[in-house]
Amino acid sequence: MYEVAVVGGGIVGSSVAYHLARDGVDAVLVDREDDGRATAAGAGILSPATSSRTADDAWFEFAVEAVDYYPELVDALEAEQDGDPGYARPGLLSVAATDAEVEDFEAGLDRIERRQAELGRPDPDAFAEIPVEEARERFPPLADSVRRAAHYENAGRVDGRLLTRALRQAGENHGLAIEHTDARRIRLDEDSVAGLDTADGRLDAERVVVAGGAWSSAFGDQLGVEIPVEPHRGQIAHLDAGDRETADWPIVSPFRGHYVVPWGDERVVAGATRESDSGFAPRRTAGGVREVLEECLRVAPELANAALDEIRVGLRPVSADRLPVLGAVPDVEGAYLATGHGATGLQLGPYSGKLVAQAAVGDEPATDVSAFGIDRF
Repeated sequence: MYEVAVVGGGIVGSSVAYHLARDGVDAVLVDREDDGRATAAGAGILSPATSSRTADDAWFEFAVEAVDYYPELVDALEAEQDGDPGYARPGLLSVAATDAEVEDFEAGLDRIERRQAELGRPDPDAFAEIPVEEARERFPPLADSVRRAAHYENAGRVDGRLLTRALRQAGENHGLAIEHTDARRIRLDEDSVAGLDTADGRLDAERVVVAGGAWSSAFGDQLGVEIPVEPHRGQIAHLDAGDRETADWPIVSPFRGHYVVPWGDERVVAGATRESDSGFAPRRTAGGVREVLEECLRVAPELANAALDEIRVGLRPVSADRLPVLGAVPDVEGAYLATGHGATGLQLGPYSGKLVAQAAVGDEPATDVSAFGIDRF
């Protein structure tokens, strides 16, 4: 008998399980390790302050708090296990790559100025327009066509695979159990959770947290609710930049929804597609690969000679209103949800996991998550 069983071992489920175990809860993480899990394919950009979301969006304030939590979490993980959590703050360049994008660039600056006036984010001392020549010094492959650039020094990045591994290892050091099996059904005793039926047999638990990413909706009928979360495929390219020192290069964000994310191992990530009609098909496509490479080379043409190491594909769990789905399931005692983060799972997921872990043991979450409840649908 466990106190809490967590279904789904991506970044969100691993965070829920880690925070439970850290607080002394007898918890088990049940993970069937699906191909196409979004955590393994995400670029991990942490910069809500420069997001195109509006300041009155419930997502925005939550995202700022989620990213503010990262340093505290990373410090804890570095003390509690010996793996690299995969976190860094290299800064971010927003660029207008052509004359046609200058209008959008200026609109972005106006949005950020309003946000600074209303919310104080981003910090005025951390964000500024810079000369294109300075932008190229920071990111040497930048295209000659770039017309405008702005730099945000507080933007971060995280490697989802490394962070998930660190959360699990730290969780296990706190007593977390991990079962690599398929959670087929949530067992109920009248209107209360009694555990799970898995591919390896019965697992008893007083409470269950569904953090199954794009697969979470499969549990809706069992819980008497519709969980309106569906998969959106994202394809992302990993490039080997050769002997170039990429560790200190900033993230580059042009105005077509794509990005270039350098890492410290001479690796540069280019992404990502946003495919809403993908279904549960985590496969590479010719069109998707062409899209991400064309957008990357449009802003960083010097990377044309980089080796194409890998194409990763993830199925993002996108909710009907593109906001997370967090908290208790009405009318089923002991059932909780932590899903629906879409393309921002690495940005929001660790903090979401902390809050849902608090709710699952009867504590008041540190941040009000009522705006993200399943009863809004």
